[in-house]
Amino acid sequence: MSKSMTKSQIEDQLSKETGVPKKSVKELLTKLSELAYKEAANQFTIPGIGKLVLVNRPARTGRNPRTGEEIQIPARQAVKFRIAKACKDAVLKGEGA
Repeated sequence: MSKSMTKSQIEDQLSKETGVPKKSVKELLTKLSELAYKEAANQFTIPGIGKLVLVNRPARTGRNPRTGEEIQIPARQAVKFRIAKACKDAVLKGEGA
C-alpha cells in the first residue's frame, strides 16, 4: 500500500490540474476546512465525497481491559464522516462492492 498524499502534494496536484496558483489552492483548502468545522453541527456536505455529521453517543458501561472492572462511559458528542455512495462506487469499483 502506498503512502497517503501530504497537504502540500494535494495542493501541488490541484494547482497543476486546474492551472490555479498553489497559493490560491492552499487558501481555498484552508477556507473549506474552516467552513466544515463551523458547519459540522448542521451536516457539512462535500458533494461526491461525503458529509460531516455531529452524532450523540449515549452513556454506556464499558470494561477496563487491564483489570476487567466495569466503568461508566459518559454520553458525549462525536464528529463522524459519512462517505457518499458515489465515492464508494468510484473507489471500490471492481471489488464487488
